[in-house]
Amino acid sequence: MKFHFDIVVVGAGHAGVEASLASARLGHKTLLISTNLDKISGMSCNPSVGGLAKGHMVRELDILGGEMGKAADETCLQFKRLNSSKGPAVRGTRMQTDKEKYSRRMGEVVRAQENLSVLEGEVKKLELLGCECFGVVLQDGSVVRSKCTIITTGTFMNAVMHVGFEQTSGGRVGEPATHGLSDQLAAFGFKVQRLKTGTPPRLNRQSIDFSKTIEQWGDQTFYPFSFGSERQFKLQQVPCFLSRTTDQTHEIINKNLNKSPLYCGIIEGVGPRYCPSIEDKVVRFKEKTSHQTFLEPESLETDLIYLQGISTSLPRSVQDLFIRTIPGLENVRFERYGYAVEYDFVEPQQIFHSLETRPIKNLFLAGQINGTSGYEEAAVQGLIAGINASARVSHRSPLVLGRSQAYIGVLIDDLVTKGTQEPYRMFTSRAEHRLVLREDNTIDRLADVAADVGLVPEGRQQAMFGVRESRSALLKELGNQKLYPNELTQKKLLEIGSSVLLKSISYKDLLRRPEINCSHLKGLGFDHQSDILSDPNINDSVEIEVKYDGYIKRQNELIGQAAKFEETLLPVDLDYLSLLGLSAEEREKLNRVRPRTLGQAQRISGVNPSAIQSLLIFMRTRTAKETLLGKSKTRS
Repeated sequence: MKFHFDIVVVGAGHAGVEASLASARLGHKTLLISTNLDKISGMSCNPSVGGLAKGHMVRELDILGGEMGKAADETCLQFKRLNSSKGPAVRGTRMQTDKEKYSRRMGEVVRAQENLSVLEGEVKKLELLGCECFGVVLQDGSVVRSKCTIITTGTFMNAVMHVGFEQTSGGRVGEPATHGLSDQLAAFGFKVQRLKTGTPPRLNRQSIDFSKTIEQWGDQTFYPFSFGSERQFKLQQVPCFLSRTTDQTHEIINKNLNKSPLYCGIIEGVGPRYCPSIEDKVVRFKEKTSHQTFLEPESLETDLIYLQGISTSLPRSVQDLFIRTIPGLENVRFERYGYAVEYDFVEPQQIFHSLETRPIKNLFLAGQINGTSGYEEAAVQGLIAGINASARVSHRSPLVLGRSQAYIGVLIDDLVTKGTQEPYRMFTSRAEHRLVLREDNTIDRLADVAADVGLVPEGRQQAMFGVRESRSALLKELGNQKLYPNELTQKKLLEIGSSVLLKSISYKDLLRRPEINCSHLKGLGFDHQSDILSDPNINDSVEIEVKYDGYIKRQNELIGQAAKFEETLLPVDLDYLSLLGLSAEEREKLNRVRPRTLGQAQRISGVNPSAIQSLLIFMRTRTAKETLLGKSKTRS
């Protein structure tokens, strides 16, 4: 039996859902295939969305037309603005979500989406003709033909779950691994490797003594991820609870390391450096007498508690012992034991910035198959893959976001240029231009891009442009209007805790004072609409632009200086192996990565500045020759 679609998406996790929704909303007949349609956008690990840098990406995804931010806003159980007392570049939004409601909502959105069909089944292999993909073959032999295929298999390719010495085929409890795809890719010549991730035990709420823990509530003021969401909670807000491991916990773990698959050599895949298992923490940080753990409710519909920070693959009997040494968990009942998952991924230097693979045309990869870790990293890749598969079908240019445009651009450029040998997680420190990649200015950065892509409805698009225009107007008025020293002004400034004026200044200069914010301006005589002054969508961004003006200008200058390298496209057929002036290592690395631009070449580890100069000289010489050849043809 044969089916025909424009785009087929394999896997219904966070990447697969965003990819399929994007392609369907752009008007292409799309099929989403999953081995379990009851777990659409399932949260296999922690029940949360966002965090430092991750929250930035969720906002970027929302402005471009993605779904994750809306779902998180509607299912939020606890909201926190991380680093709120620090600089704007490193603030981040994180939401504890109701994982049951989140998955159910995403499933409803997918099933209601026009142009999008769903199919429960396992994809065994790709339908290839030479170096082009024309669809997939299912386990029952059915062929699904498509113009483009997007693979978003998460942690399921050849996946094995580990609990002590016990090994089970599967990428998540109760869900089998997928076999065939990664073997076919490896046979085709792709570099396929193994990674590892872990998850903590799930505990029964009724068996926990919360009096021995510290209650942790979220923030009362809600800043939603989505531009279209209301600024009020939809669900009852709940606390999390803080506890810590003890000396006894560490003693039990140390005595049983010989039973850990991680330390016995059974697990060969590399685990996440920044989210290590409790075994790793105890071994690597011997000087620490305890490690904190947050007890996080998974849903209002269940009694499951997620033990954040205590992922483990030790045997069940050992988990029974050491978990009960943590205060509050002495008599705890396990609903599910912790386990590790080892799975295949494709080394990401084998994909273009569009997320299309280099060896096989019309085949796109998104999510953990590219070596990333996290729902947010997966979702934004899915969105870009869906947009670019649609662009391929429509014969349009792909969307490639720059490093100074979005964290999404940083993520994909890092993967394509540097590759990864461990699960890649996004941090603000990965972005060299993070002061211009803030959460508050996402509309300014990406509204025009969103309009070009076409995923955002017209009404919402106009609202985004309206916010941007209001910010611009407010910024202009702040520079134009003056505040003069008089008795009333001086009195009000002293009441605020600010110093008196020695001369007239613009309100923009006044706002540069750290103790002054937009809420003070109207009381100091600033003539502007009060609703704009009190709208966080407008005033937050304007305040930051004013207070950090000098730093932002300097960063924009650096971006401008780097732009000429980013705009210098390198020929797709350039023979790096024959170029003069490069070392053997530089030739090999350039030939493997095949950078799009001189700027990307500059970021490849091991490619020195002298090599970039050689490439620049080569490009200038080539351009000069082409110019002379063109003039010669004109004369003849």
